[in-house]
Amino acid sequence: MKTIIDENTDQSRWQAVETRDTRSDGQFVFAVKTTGICCRPSCRARHPLRKNVLFFENVDAAVKAGFRPCKRCQPDKLAPEQQRIDRITQACRILETSSEPMVLAELAAQVAMSPFHFHRLFKQVTGLTPHAWQKALRAKRLREQLTEGEQVTRAVFDAGYQSGSNFYQQADEVLGMTAKQYRRGGERTAIQFVVGSCCLGEFLVAQSERGICAILLGNDAQSLICELETLFPHSSLDVGDDPFARRVAQVVSVLEHPGKPITLPLDIQGTAFQQQVWQALREIPAGQTASYSDIAQRIGKPQAVRAVAGACAANKLAVVIPCHRVVRNDGALSGYRWGVDRKRQLLEIEAKQQEE
Repeated sequence: MKTIIDENTDQSRWQAVETRDTRSDGQFVFAVKTTGICCRPSCRARHPLRKNVLFFENVDAAVKAGFRPCKRCQPDKLAPEQQRIDRITQACRILETSSEPMVLAELAAQVAMSPFHFHRLFKQVTGLTPHAWQKALRAKRLREQLTEGEQVTRAVFDAGYQSGSNFYQQADEVLGMTAKQYRRGGERTAIQFVVGSCCLGEFLVAQSERGICAILLGNDAQSLICELETLFPHSSLDVGDDPFARRVAQVVSVLEHPGKPITLPLDIQGTAFQQQVWQALREIPAGQTASYSDIAQRIGKPQAVRAVAGACAANKLAVVIPCHRVVRNDGALSGYRWGVDRKRQLLEIEAKQQEE
C-alpha cells in the first residue's frame, strides 16, 4: 500500500476532489474508508467527509489496500477525456504517415467520430483545425527537407504539396521567403530592427516583410543585435526607417502593459508543435499562470512537458507570446530566455494591473 502522506499534497488533492477537477484524473485516486470504494478526483458522486478519505498514487495501490473501483467514474479504466485525446493523437499519427492531404470526413471516419465532433475536439486539443494542422505539418516537412539541402522541387512534393504551383502560391505564408532563400538559410531576406529602452531594460524589435519577427530583451544593445544575427544568420539586417520606428511604440506599450493586445502583423515561424504551444500560451489570461504540464495537457500531449519547455525557450517574441506566464508545477519560477528576474517583473506588473 502506498498512500500520499504529504500534508500540502493532501490539501491540494482534496481541493481537486472538492472541485471535481478533471485535470487531476490519472494523477491520483481517492478512497473512502466508510464505503470501501476508490474514485477519480472528478467523480460526480456525493462528496464524502474529509476525515474518511485516503489518497493513493493510482488505482492499483488502492485495490491492493482493499478498496474497489467506483462503478460510476470507473477509475480502473481510461478517463473519458483521455480517450478523446487519444483519438486525436491517433488522427495526428495518421496524418503524419499520410503522403496526401486528407479531407475531414475521411479522417473523422478513421477514428470513429462524426466530422462535426471530430473537428471541434481536434481544435480543442491541438489548438488548430485539421486543415490548419495539415498545413503546418507540410510546412514543417518542407523546412526540414530544405534545411537538409534537398532540391526545392523534390522537397515540395515530398512534403505533401500536390503541385509546384500549389506550393508557390503559399510560399510566403509557409516560409516567409522563397524556397531557395530558405534553403540557403534565409539569404537576402530583408529585416529591419530598432533598439531602445523600456521598463524591462533594453529591447530589440525586428520586422520582416511579413511582420514583427523578433522581440528580444537584454541588458545592452550590442548583445541584442548579436542575438538577432544568430537568429537570422543569412538575412540582410538594417536599422529601421522612421515609419517602422514609430510602429515600435506599440510594441513598447505591450512590453510595459503585458495584457495589452498587439494589432501589428506578426511573422511567427515555428514547427507545428511549437505553433501549438505558442497558441496555448497566448490563451493564458494576463495575471494568470500555467505549468508546463498544464500546457502539455492542453495541446493533447501530456508526456511532452520537456518539449513544451523547449518550445517556450524557442520563442522569439517576448511578451507577445507570453512564455513568462509558464511556471513549474509547484508555482515556482523557472528558466526564462530573457532572465528569471524579468519573468518575475512581468508577472508582478500583470498582477498589479489586474488589481487596478
